[in-house]
Amino acid sequence: MIETFPNGAALADAAAQAVSAQLVAALRTHGRAGLVATGGRSPGPIYDRLSVTTALDWTRVVVTLSDERCVTPDDPDSNAGLVRARLLKGVAARAHILPLWPPPEPAALAALLPFDAVMLGMGEDGHVASLIPGDPGLEAALTTADLTRLVPEGLGKPPVARITLTLRALLNARAIFLLIAGEAKRGVIERALAGEDLPVGRLISQSTAPIRIFWTPDGG
Repeated sequence: MIETFPNGAALADAAAQAVSAQLVAALRTHGRAGLVATGGRSPGPIYDRLSVTTALDWTRVVVTLSDERCVTPDDPDSNAGLVRARLLKGVAARAHILPLWPPPEPAALAALLPFDAVMLGMGEDGHVASLIPGDPGLEAALTTADLTRLVPEGLGKPPVARITLTLRALLNARAIFLLIAGEAKRGVIERALAGEDLPVGRLISQSTAPIRIFWTPDGG
């Protein structure tokens, strides 16, 4: 279940190719494509590779986020800022972005469903998106039919208020790509596969949406 790559560059190459292929297939079959991007360190090199992908008609691609900090777009902690800087450049600058903060109209987000490709990272506590252990509302976020949920400040790094796609929204996808690096995070995945109740475990134990786990020992 875990696809292993020797280093971060090899993982980025494979992940970019897989996401691009998924989006190309979506454009071919239904004329538009929806990509859920993610924040953190892992996706930056993947975005760099995707941004020069000429096989995609980027004018028909809509990008949204798995989660977002409740900050202004120019804040260094903004996931949308990362996506604009690393993905929406070059030929990919023609794509459309639907930010999560301020919260979008529910209908605008629902119009992207099912998402064609969902990219996710994972923390060493087993969180994905901003489905974070220790959140009093975590179980609701894992079970609600709503597409988004606000997460109170005090959780995650940095501990600012957030908005996240719910588990139900993340699983309304044609393909999910989980990107992890380092031995510690592989250990978290193995604990989740063994049955420990972690947000990432809820993601990988389901049978609703296909998921690929990309891992490299190179990184933390």
